[in-house]
Amino acid sequence: MTILLLGKEGQLGWQLQRSLAPHGNVLACGRQECDLADFDQLRALIRRVNPSVIVNASAYTAVDKAESEPALAMKINAEVPGLMAQEAARNGALLIHYSTDYVFDGSKETPYLESDAPAPLSIYGHSKLAGEQAITAANCRSVIFRTSWVFGARGANFVKGILRLAREKESLNIVADQIGSPTPAALIATVSGVVLGMLRQGRAMEVVEHRLYHLAAANPVSWCEFAKTILTMASAMPGFDLRLQAEAIHAIPSLEYPTPARRPMNSRLDCTQLESDFGLLMPDWQPYLGRMLQLLSLKQNGY
Repeated sequence: MTILLLGKEGQLGWQLQRSLAPHGNVLACGRQECDLADFDQLRALIRRVNPSVIVNASAYTAVDKAESEPALAMKINAEVPGLMAQEAARNGALLIHYSTDYVFDGSKETPYLESDAPAPLSIYGHSKLAGEQAITAANCRSVIFRTSWVFGARGANFVKGILRLAREKESLNIVADQIGSPTPAALIATVSGVVLGMLRQGRAMEVVEHRLYHLAAANPVSWCEFAKTILTMASAMPGFDLRLQAEAIHAIPSLEYPTPARRPMNSRLDCTQLESDFGLLMPDWQPYLGRMLQLLSLKQNGY
């Protein structure tokens, strides 16, 4: 089975190259192999490879910048997945795609279910929701995972941002009224591989139509709590040279830290459906964070 993976350079794409490898011949593509903004090139690539599975780990993820680049965000996050879905429908392939908690407005008091009505607050959220809708409209066999607050050792993310600021500052204000689940890219990739394997071996991949799942780690926290945990763990490891300590992080409300894009206050995702369908249990994110920091510590020390 041939698996076409788009977005190999990103933190999720990097992990997916490993988790998908046991399930077929993975052709991983990045910007050098295919410019996603060039629809003719993307369409030609898919038709040449003729994959059984298309995995789209590519995305426009600059949430605030999207407010000033709505056309580009919509093209990459909505039109590109729509084209992939059309090509998947054309040759009977399965499309695996990743969406976001930002399709919700955060006004719900409990974790969001797949059946809850989306109401994005930002251009980024609107573009990701439009991508989901484009995939559904193409009527291809698809699995969409909505996830949240992704972090990993590769690429830019909140963890690396906090570590950088901790080398420069002695105090920091972090938003404490936005709650969500930090989710390791490694976990998303592992679950993707498990789901694909089960669809192939025991759940008749050929009859999959459209599935939507929430995929996030257990134990939601605020951004402030997340930042404090990062520094508490990192300060116990060699090589980080941090000026900022966890106790010098101060909790503030979102109103005191305005950003171009509005974020949902409640980003918690209910993963019960995914766990039930595939016999999974979403783990805590902290052990993954510890392993990521250990890897970064080794790199800092020249290993």
